[in-house]
Amino acid sequence: MSDFVSDTWHYYVLGLVVLSLIFCVWILASNMTRREKGPVTLHEHIWDETLQEYNHPLPRWWMFMFWGALVFAVGYLAVFPGLGAYQGYFGWSEVKQYQDEVKTTDAQIRPLYAKYAKQDLAAVAADPEAQAMGQRLFLTYCAQCHGSDAHGNKGFPNLTDNDWLYGGDPQTIETTITGGRNGAMPAWGPVLGTEGVKDVANYVRSLSGLANDSIRAQRGKDLFATNCVACHGPEGKGNQALGAPNLTDKVWLWGSSEATIIETVTKGRQNQMPVFKDFLGPEKIHLLAAYVVSLSKNQPSK
Repeated sequence: MSDFVSDTWHYYVLGLVVLSLIFCVWILASNMTRREKGPVTLHEHIWDETLQEYNHPLPRWWMFMFWGALVFAVGYLAVFPGLGAYQGYFGWSEVKQYQDEVKTTDAQIRPLYAKYAKQDLAAVAADPEAQAMGQRLFLTYCAQCHGSDAHGNKGFPNLTDNDWLYGGDPQTIETTITGGRNGAMPAWGPVLGTEGVKDVANYVRSLSGLANDSIRAQRGKDLFATNCVACHGPEGKGNQALGAPNLTDKVWLWGSSEATIIETVTKGRQNQMPVFKDFLGPEKIHLLAAYVVSLSKNQPSK
């Protein structure tokens, strides 16, 4: 679909192309002169007071080459896009060609994916050929956020451990890839105030054994119980149904420093995992999920 909301651009491009062709025809026609017998005259213009140019007509073969280029241009514009919104006789477009190539490729490789679509994820995860296919999918669509080694980045989870925001069982992983996730941590700065945020941050650090101010942590415990347990639970172990992280382990999506936790509590966080349902389709998602499952199945829990 065109990004333009007016047809004015169509007439502008059409006029510009047609006028350009007419101008080229005029230039060629005005120079279609034969060489006359007798001495060749000089042009009147002079460079550097000494250099002058002979008034030779263009060679005939050169002129015919230009005329041939114009004929080709007119023929091209008749069958392919180039005259504004006119799609040409064949109706060709880059988008249509891409879609046709995708359909052709999908028809060729669909049997490969269909072979694994009928198997459960555990069986697919154990198949070396399926793993190679899943890895290629991962490197193409997932490595930008989770890294080529799947160890994640700041704000993007590590997929090689056993710490999962929404659950790490095969079916949940496939659901996550299919429908995406939208995690939201509300901003508590306006509610808790500057000192209250610092107290909660120190209490959160104490949950995982990190250095903390014990007095602030004690005050933060009460604030945590009042404001945070709905998502993270009374012991801070999180809630996979809500995507609320476990605060008692040593896995931190954004970082465990006091300053980072204060920033998280104050401003909140917004994380979005894109939806791949329509983009990849169920067969590719099945392979991709199996590959992700294989990344963490032999890792010890943290």
